[in-house]
Amino acid sequence: MTKTKGLLIKGYNGFYYVKAENKLWSCSLRGRFRLTKQKFLPGDVVMFTEIEFPKGVIEEVLPRKNQLVRPSIANVEQAVITFALTAPNPDFLLLDRILVQVLEKEITPIICFNKADLVSEEERIKLISPYEKSGFTVICVSAETGSGIEALKKQIEGHLVVLAGPSGVGKSSILNALNSEFHLETGELSKKVERGKHTTRKVELLPLDEITYIADTPGFSTLFLPDGIEKNTLVHYYPEIFEAAHNCPFKSCMHHKERDCAVKDGVEKGLIDKGRYERYCILFEELKEREGKY
Repeated sequence: MTKTKGLLIKGYNGFYYVKAENKLWSCSLRGRFRLTKQKFLPGDVVMFTEIEFPKGVIEEVLPRKNQLVRPSIANVEQAVITFALTAPNPDFLLLDRILVQVLEKEITPIICFNKADLVSEEERIKLISPYEKSGFTVICVSAETGSGIEALKKQIEGHLVVLAGPSGVGKSSILNALNSEFHLETGELSKKVERGKHTTRKVELLPLDEITYIADTPGFSTLFLPDGIEKNTLVHYYPEIFEAAHNCPFKSCMHHKERDCAVKDGVEKGLIDKGRYERYCILFEELKEREGKY
């Protein structure tokens, strides 16, 4: 029997669907995997034995480059962190939390703001400029009009991508705009609480083309910082603060309540966005409190 390498697209009712050489195989697990209770995630590269198309048996999971817990997915290369410019207004603290999580996993972040057709050019620039100045790739799109969709498609081409962000911002609508054949269900935004319905239930890799896979994921409402991040390493995930920190007179400076801090000086001079710095301080205090409990 032939052993073949493939990409695990999704798991459902004990079967795992693996894409290999433009064919989709329905694979079961070898018995030893059931005994060890090993988890298989979308994005896993697996070796499987071909039985008779489309049936196969998974024999091995190749080492993962990375793994996200929520959403549960492996080997992600890019994360399209999606928020709306309005309706609902962007939660920048949540955006920074997701950025920290993504960067900690060495995944390239792309910040995508949807509903660009609903705000003025002046408002758009005001909202996105702090992240552009920080060195992040920012793309504004409108799933409704199609504006910016081609730029996003070009940015993610050839990668395994996760589309992450809170509910109600139009992630499924963006996917439908990227590929009209997806026909994903979209949820209407609640007018009372301005939170979208969770229309996505399971993580599944969708083939945007032959070399690009993208996952629509359940919406986030809260997100804790990864355990591997400590208060003294948080600065590494704020590029503009990390760069300014090299000019601090004391190596032990946490850029929080210290005097003669180059970062705080940069904020006062307008070189570092005040909002970004304030959110850094919020996350710093959160990590400090967490470490104090150990």
